[in-house]
Parts: sequence; structure tokens; C-alpha cells
Amino acid sequence: MSDWLVVFLYALATAVATGLGALPFLFFSEVSDRFVAYANAIAAGLMLGASFGLVAEGTAHGRLETLGGVLIGVVFILVTQRYLADYDEEELVFGAAQGESARKMFLMLIVMTVHSFSEGVAVGVSFGGGIELATVITVAIAVHNIPEGVAISAVMRPRGVSIAGCAGWSIVSSLPQPLMAVPAFLFVEAFRPGLPWGIGFAAGAMIFMVLGELLPDALEEGRRSEVATLTTATIVAMMLFQRFL
Repeated sequence: MSDWLVVFLYALATAVATGLGALPFLFFSEVSDRFVAYANAIAAGLMLGASFGLVAEGTAHGRLETLGGVLIGVVFILVTQRYLADYDEEELVFGAAQGESARKMFLMLIVMTVHSFSEGVAVGVSFGGGIELATVITVAIAVHNIPEGVAISAVMRPRGVSIAGCAGWSIVSSLPQPLMAVPAFLFVEAFRPGLPWGIGFAAGAMIFMVLGELLPDALEEGRRSEVATLTTATIVAMMLFQRFL
């Protein structure tokens, strides 16, 4: 089997793992406004925890580059929000949702897809250190992708997307991983300098999405103390998860 095909299959496995994040939502049949609020709080905590981990990882490769990537990520989301705002609510449709709900789901998918590019590069670059290192990195990213799938499903499921749809869109958001892993493997030295920029970009986009979209929605429909508790708990859980993984 060709080396590049091995890299592609390893990275594809990490993308498929993201779909497992939809499984916990098999146990929730009713969706209330409060459930949406708490789902947003959980997604916010998972994304913030992942973002903090990304910033820490990025600064190890380049502090200024990571900061620059964060700022570009924020600008990217602002431009995307402006672009989506130009559509009438009736025109913006995502599955069974339209208007504001559709806009939020679009933003979530865009943010998580952007995040996947840097993870794909990380998988590809890791093969430069041998198959053992690549296997460890691939397993770590695959397991890390599961709570990211939970975050995506937490936003989409309460807005009418089926379990299969949540799993499918979660996997779609991670497809940049196998697509980026192969060129990163083939041109490892060319891709390595851009890694902190990509990591910072993903972190900035996710943090802005949380602060500008998910948490305001959660606080509007849920109790402040419960939203704060859920968000804090999931931030800590995600950071511990990354730390001991």
C-alpha cells in the first residue's frame, strides 16, 4: 500500500470518529427551549476547552504566528456573519431549519470545518516522525474529535436535524483532515511553518463563535447559574481530556 494512501486512511478514520459525537443524542426525544440552552452551553464549553488547548499547542510552534492566526480567525467569522446577514431569513435554509437557526448551524459547521484543516496538517506532519508517532497522533485526534462531534450535534439536534444528519454533518466537518493530511505528508517542511497560523485561526474562530453566538443564546433561554455551571464543567472536562490524552 502506498505511503500516501496509508496517511489518507489514518486521517479518514479521525474524520469518521467525529460522527460518534451524535450518539448521546439518541437518548433525548424531546427538545425544549431550555434543552437548546443547555446544549449550547455544553457546545460552548467543549469549544472553549478545545480552543485553549489549540492556543497552547500553537504557541509552542510560534507565539506571534498563533496570535496572528487568532485575529484572522475572528475577522473570518465577522465577514461570514456579515455575508449571511445579507440573506433574508426566508432564503436561508438548512435542512428543516431556516432563518436564525439555519444561520447558527451554518456558522457552527464553518467554524468546525476550519478547525479540521489544522488537525489534518498535524496528522500529515506527524508521519514525518515515523509510523509509531503518527499512530499516537492519529488516535489522539480521533478521540479528540468525538466531543467535537458532540458540540456540533448539540447545536444541530435541538434545531430539528436527525441523529443520522448530525453524525453525517459532523463527519463532513472533519473531511478536511484526510484532504490536508496527504499534501502535508508529501510536503512536510513546506506545511510546518503554517501550522501555528492554522491552529490560531481555528482557535480564534471557535472562541468568537462561542462568545458571540452560543453563550448569548444559552443565557437567553436558560438559568444563568446552570448555564455557567455546564459551560465551566465542560471546559474543564475538555482540557483534562486533552491533557491526559
